[in-house]
Amino acid sequence: MLNTLSAIAGIVLIAMVLWETFETIVLPRRVTRQLRLTRLFYRVTWQFWVSLANLRSTNKKRDSLFSFYGPLSLLFLLAAWAVGLVLGFALVHYGANTQLSGTVLPSRFGNDLYMSGTTLFTLGLGDLTPTAPLARFITVLEAGIGFGFLALVIGYLPVLYQSFSRREVTISLLDARAGTPPTAYELFRRHVGPEGVEEMADILRDWEHWAADLMESHLSYPVLAYYRSQHDNQSWLGSLTAVLDTCALARAGLQGVCEYQARMTFAIARHALVDLSQIFSARPAEQGLYDRMPPEALASLRQGLQELGFPLSDAGVAKLEEIRRQYEPFAISLAGYLRIDLPPWVRREGLKDNWQTSSWKPRSTTCATVKPTEEHF
Repeated sequence: MLNTLSAIAGIVLIAMVLWETFETIVLPRRVTRQLRLTRLFYRVTWQFWVSLANLRSTNKKRDSLFSFYGPLSLLFLLAAWAVGLVLGFALVHYGANTQLSGTVLPSRFGNDLYMSGTTLFTLGLGDLTPTAPLARFITVLEAGIGFGFLALVIGYLPVLYQSFSRREVTISLLDARAGTPPTAYELFRRHVGPEGVEEMADILRDWEHWAADLMESHLSYPVLAYYRSQHDNQSWLGSLTAVLDTCALARAGLQGVCEYQARMTFAIARHALVDLSQIFSARPAEQGLYDRMPPEALASLRQGLQELGFPLSDAGVAKLEEIRRQYEPFAISLAGYLRIDLPPWVRREGLKDNWQTSSWKPRSTTCATVKPTEEHF
């Protein structure tokens, strides 16, 4: 009876791990099933990592620790799958009462576990070999699964990092165009005039494609959402929110702005944001829980847009509020879950873009005192 239960438990464990591997690596779509080992793994480890990061004294140190989570969690997940397969096949060997020539460990299950580990990783040491036909079949099957598992892992990592690289290139390009962190007002300020407005339409078109690629890659591989950008004042979620802010302003009635392209970009960007919120079960934040634009910020934004030649009327303010309700609750909730800061609508005075800074001491005072003006763009 004990042997039968061990064999059944081993088969169930192997099937669960293989199915989880298929859904996570091979299946190119979102998995809606709630009961998943991978989802449970990320929920538990992420909460632990957040608690660990909260012990750091500054935001910069916390963000630095968060940047390790994505790659490390992936490695630990692959290791957990491998351990599950080794344990599962060991239980099958134990349940099948596998007879092995030679002994390495004093216990029978210990020998089965060692046999399973050397077989899955295709070591082929030969110090333990099965003697019965069924045991040989199980060994060959495990070796084949182990070979395929390693091949999937090797092919999985380049796909992830190619998607990450594509995401980060467009985010880096936004640095000089919308500031660091990027804001909607700064994007308008740096694209004043007919040529600037035309260029801003091209930017929004690029971000339409970027949002579609983000949705496709991050729904298939949600672990990418945990990967942080190269700089702590940049993030994929912050950049996406800034672009949505820009589209919201363009749709609110600003004259001379590419309203059609703004609608197209807004649609796919909001689609990506909502779907990713569902992936992480980040329910939209309650209205009034967190307001990104208090009255003083709105007044500053309207004054700045007025000076740039983009007046925002009272009707436009009401429309802007309506559009914000379509995406801000999701952005706020997802930012709270991932511990990512959302950008303001108007950035603080005196901040420099990343391209204007350096960790090296400047050689001349001229370079150190340059202020960002429209002439730089």
